[in-house]
Amino acid sequence: MKLSKFFTKTEREAPKDEISVNAQLLERGGFVYKNNSGIYTYLPLGWRVLGKINKIIREEMDAIGGQELFMPALVNKRYWDASDRWDVAVAYRLKDEFGHEFALGWTHEEVITEIAKRYIQSYKDLPVSVYQIQTKFRNEPRAKSGVIRGREFLMKDLYSFHADEEGLNDFYEKVIEGYRRIFERCGLKTYLTEASGGAFTKEYTHEFQVLSEAGEDTIFYCESCDYAQNKEISKLVKGGKCPKCGNMTNSGKAVEVGNVFKLGTRFSEAFNLYFVDEKEQGHPIVMGSYGIGPSRLMGAIAEVHHDENGLIWPESIAPYKFILIALEHSYEKAEKIYQKLLESGMEVLYDDREEKTAGEKFADADLLGIPVRLVISERTLKSKSIEIKKRDKNTKELVKIKDIDSILTEA
Repeated sequence: MKLSKFFTKTEREAPKDEISVNAQLLERGGFVYKNNSGIYTYLPLGWRVLGKINKIIREEMDAIGGQELFMPALVNKRYWDASDRWDVAVAYRLKDEFGHEFALGWTHEEVITEIAKRYIQSYKDLPVSVYQIQTKFRNEPRAKSGVIRGREFLMKDLYSFHADEEGLNDFYEKVIEGYRRIFERCGLKTYLTEASGGAFTKEYTHEFQVLSEAGEDTIFYCESCDYAQNKEISKLVKGGKCPKCGNMTNSGKAVEVGNVFKLGTRFSEAFNLYFVDEKEQGHPIVMGSYGIGPSRLMGAIAEVHHDENGLIWPESIAPYKFILIALEHSYEKAEKIYQKLLESGMEVLYDDREEKTAGEKFADADLLGIPVRLVISERTLKSKSIEIKKRDKNTKELVKIKDIDSILTEA
């Protein structure tokens, strides 16, 4: 992709109505466009980042046995009536011209439970887990912090079905480990945090929290063993003893990027989802629910990985690995190198804008946060070289153009 042909453009100034870092940088960089409070368009750069995040999520969910599907966002009232969740405050409710009532899906336990009735009858059908990556709608009274808290957002929701609590507990731990791998691959340090069940379950649940001033939660955590509790349920205090290892606890604001719930039989009993065991006895199926918000995750990554000049995307989820910048009278040679990079399968964004100064191009490269910057200029061509600079480092190096293939595969 060439920047001269790009749909979006960078902005020098941050939006005046945005306080959070992710909102400022993502809008300035042309990753997102704010349509309304809590409602965003993901522009080509932002959609590429979300695509990378979703790819990681799919790989880890598939690795623990999850099967991907896609459920409707328009959910009939009868589903919500069965679980007594029609009147929850976050639901967007509507009625069509025939008088049928619906709510936009803010979660999908009800829908998947009814679907499962057709396909799960015997213990031989268990355990099984399915997931989707789909748009969710929640009438958030405080839609703020950019894409971290939205009214319309992407959600990966996984649902598991088991014969007993033991099976649920085993899979619950597998999901936790899968989530850890997802967040590590996305460049985030998370704390597995004990929390309340909210509208999903009466039991305590677990959240994955990332320390950030943009967060709306406060957690108490132990830096020694990573044990953590949400302030909403915690009896811990800052400076107190960790109940797990005895070391001192700390506290801080945090962004929730994932959660796991043991639903038990609440939804299976509401929808008469039963299975028959070896003795032909019927039992309600034990369920779990597990969520990650890819768009929220994108915002949390932006909050953690940035500096005063812009974003610093981890390579695993960056929209492009390289940004190639042509300066002065080097465009002909830069075009040849660009084509060679493409032929080698490299992800490269080419800044071929002749009307922009070197300073403007460097500023845009820093703002966009692409991991590796390649610069070709009259100066570098005199030594038949290309300048390489990594976004997270201040050092630059000149590499001979003839050696560029081997260098870039290691970059």
